[in-house]
Amino acid sequence: MDPFDAGAGGILRQPKAVWATAGASVVAFMGIGLVDPILPSIAKGLDASAGQVSLLFTSYFLITALAMLVTGFVSSRIGGRKTLLLGLAFVVVFAGLAGTSDTVGQLVGYRAGWGLGNALFVSTALAVIVGAAAGGSAAAILLYESALGLGMACGPLLGALLGDASWRYPFFGTAFLMAIGFLCISVFLKEQPKPARKTSLLDPIRALGHGGLASAAVSAFFYNYTFFTVLAFTPFVLNMTPYKSGAVFFAWGVLLAVFSVLVAPRMQKRFGSLKVLGGSLVLLAADVLVLGYGNHTAAVVCTILSGAFIGVNNTVYTELALGVSDAPRPVASAGYNFVRWFAAAAAPYFAPKIEEWTDVHIPFAVAAVTAVLGAVVVVVRRRALTHEAEELEPVHATEDSVAVFAD
Repeated sequence: MDPFDAGAGGILRQPKAVWATAGASVVAFMGIGLVDPILPSIAKGLDASAGQVSLLFTSYFLITALAMLVTGFVSSRIGGRKTLLLGLAFVVVFAGLAGTSDTVGQLVGYRAGWGLGNALFVSTALAVIVGAAAGGSAAAILLYESALGLGMACGPLLGALLGDASWRYPFFGTAFLMAIGFLCISVFLKEQPKPARKTSLLDPIRALGHGGLASAAVSAFFYNYTFFTVLAFTPFVLNMTPYKSGAVFFAWGVLLAVFSVLVAPRMQKRFGSLKVLGGSLVLLAADVLVLGYGNHTAAVVCTILSGAFIGVNNTVYTELALGVSDAPRPVASAGYNFVRWFAAAAAPYFAPKIEEWTDVHIPFAVAAVTAVLGAVVVVVRRRALTHEAEELEPVHATEDSVAVFAD
């Protein structure tokens, strides 16, 4: 069945509960890149250094990493609807408080609370959409993928549009939109059956005892350091107005979405997952080096181009992570993300520090090295990953890639 078919079960004929959850998912994913174009404005407004402001990412993703051990535990006990509403409530409160911050310390703390709420919401949203969708999961998954891509692309754009007037407005805007999402889900989404088996807090850690899953997680850790060096540190290097920076990262997000959803699966089918992943990581390393050592125009072009490599990597990594382990997919996803999100927390902290200790080029050299290390892990541990890479079914790949990125 064509998921775009306007008939029953098509993407355009979904229940209101699905549209409500998908709409809130767009805003949730927007929150990841929302602060990108306004980082310099926040630093100026709060009289803070680049390193201090970059902690907005560190606190957000550190809490997100730790929350991976909690989200399954919570949702398997209180149900998907209540978990979504709890996550949305956290985001509304802490995003709103972030806009009232008088110091960078307050803002970093509120951003951490926001990260907890986002983790609870996003890690549950896909399962809820699939469970509430009409006509099977294909249209629901496509709708969720579209929400992911739209959110990643539009987050920087919204941050730029609202942040041009004041760095505080994007935070208030997010709180307002998520409050609407809270109301829509409260009205349109009914509680769904709870999982038959309750998830333990230690289940994701135990899942990492599998060599293939651990290898995917370690490689993704190195890759994520590169990813979030680009996302969190590049705005200071570009040193552009919020509008221009927002346009750059909007183009970056569009490439990320297109290559993740449309290009990566075709490349995998033709060349195989491990070859695609290794090649993309090496190309990302080269791109980041040019970004760091080229002129301003080269930095802009390479920032946008990195979205293509990041989109491919996100898809392949998540498929490897879930397909290689015999653990239940939510548990394997949580263990994998528990490891990789620590790098997302580390990169925004260390990149400005490395610049202080050396110069503006070295953080990108380090990021290039970590991308290569990710490729080395894939090559060295290819036997542990080959079975999954060869036998992964395309439909499952699509579903898993969305699930793991969301988690």
